[in-house]
Amino acid sequence: MKKVFAFVAMMGLLTFGVNQTINAQEETEAPAIEEVAEDDSAAVDSLAAAEDVEVPAEAEEEEEGQGLHKTIKVKFIEGSAGFMALVAIAMIFGLALCIERIIFLSLSEINSKKLLEDIQAALENGDVEGAKAICRDTRGPVASICYQGMLRIDEGLDVVERSVVSYGSVQASNLEKNLSWITLFIAMSPSLGFLGTVIGMVMAFDDIQKAGDISPNVVAGGMKVALITTIFGIIVALILQVFYNYILSKVEALNTDMEDSSVSLLDIIMKYNLKFKK
Repeated sequence: MKKVFAFVAMMGLLTFGVNQTINAQEETEAPAIEEVAEDDSAAVDSLAAAEDVEVPAEAEEEEEGQGLHKTIKVKFIEGSAGFMALVAIAMIFGLALCIERIIFLSLSEINSKKLLEDIQAALENGDVEGAKAICRDTRGPVASICYQGMLRIDEGLDVVERSVVSYGSVQASNLEKNLSWITLFIAMSPSLGFLGTVIGMVMAFDDIQKAGDISPNVVAGGMKVALITTIFGIIVALILQVFYNYILSKVEALNTDMEDSSVSLLDIIMKYNLKFKK
């Protein structure tokens, strides 16, 4: 143990001595470095003045990006915390619903053409259970509709068609789930902004009444709150509207895919009945 403590103490003394040496060197070299830096900066300034050297565009873009971020942050705070917080909450919930729908719809998309080819290949061999297993093991509304049709394949083509149509409407309603809430937040965002505008105008008139003057300095505070809340409310509504339209396009594509697949499934089942149920 004594050897261990002696070794640790020796290492500590060596480390302390090295640190002291480095600090002494840095202190002695710092003035020289500063002088060199000043000389270099003076030389660069003179060279830039002589040759009209421009500041790199990347540095300017970084400064502009930081300035935009700070400006948005400052304006958000200046827009009155109460109303800006409501607009921010509407944006958060609206974006959460949009992301949930996009993920759900993306997972619902499958290669329906390959699915129908597999079902047709199984039915051509008379393997109804195999066709059911293919539909059951495949995700998405198209596979679910096909599975409902395959469950009633022995009850006649009319029964299969009614089952496919009924279950298709159920799947279509599942695709459109929560879209009404997204439209609610799209409508609420500018409405909250306009509410802030009205209250900001009231604040401006209250300040005018208290001051007994209509100078710009008196009106500026309330008008700033009014305009900032309106701007942010409209921006949030525009962002949510873009996501909403994208979701609608995916829903329409899936509905079309379900309708086409239903017609193709009925044709496949009709061929199966003609071949195996004469």
